[in-house]
Amino acid sequence: MELEGKVVVVTGASMGIGEAIAKIFAEHGASVVLLSRDAGRVEAARARVGQEDRTLALACDVRHREEIDRAIGLTLHHLKRIDVWVNNAGHGLLDSVARMDMAAFRDMFDTNFFGAVAGMQAVIPVMKQQGGGTIINISSVAGHIPLPFHAGYSATKFAMNAIGKATNVESKKDGIHVLTVCPGFVRTAFSENVVRGNELKRVRPASVRGISAERVARATLRGYLKGKREVIVPWTMHVPVKIYQMFPGLVAWTMGKMAK
Repeated sequence: MELEGKVVVVTGASMGIGEAIAKIFAEHGASVVLLSRDAGRVEAARARVGQEDRTLALACDVRHREEIDRAIGLTLHHLKRIDVWVNNAGHGLLDSVARMDMAAFRDMFDTNFFGAVAGMQAVIPVMKQQGGGTIINISSVAGHIPLPFHAGYSATKFAMNAIGKATNVESKKDGIHVLTVCPGFVRTAFSENVVRGNELKRVRPASVRGISAERVARATLRGYLKGKREVIVPWTMHVPVKIYQMFPGLVAWTMGKMAK
């Protein structure tokens, strides 16, 4: 077991990618703390993960720093340390920039981005004191390629990519590593839970099925064990990311044609 003795905390762990990450780290020997704003749902996820002798479920809304501090305090009380902190909590907003509700946009930023930053600020002192650790930010390919009608969501992920990569440089001297994970489309309940605004268009073809949350979790674990700075999953998404970097107009034209 590569992770025996490690303590891993996962936000947004009540379903989807967060639950899959909690499960794979627990299966590889880590003690895992699952966090979610819904206490009942995260406890149910803990039961599905199994390994109940090495898992703990806590209610935590990452929009509130005091709840993050409470979760960290309870983790340290029960498990004495935090080796890996996974920022996964988040949701989407489907709307155009022209018509999206600003309150919904701010709420999404509070969870997706500011919640992640608050988690980093809360856990970095703990990791410094214990001599190191790893922060894993679950971002998105949408943090490399801005998606029409998901622009607000893309903005949170562009911001997460930037702050994670900068923090990786800043914290290296303290033995703290930051891994940014960028999945493409993933088959989870994420789409069902997206906040729907006024213009409900999409640019993803219906024929694209996406990858499983378990595949993202496996890529995350590999990236952690190999000390990667960034993981893009599936590997085929490297192609559109590179094409966008080189020919942004072509990608924008294509997405404009696909929007419906």
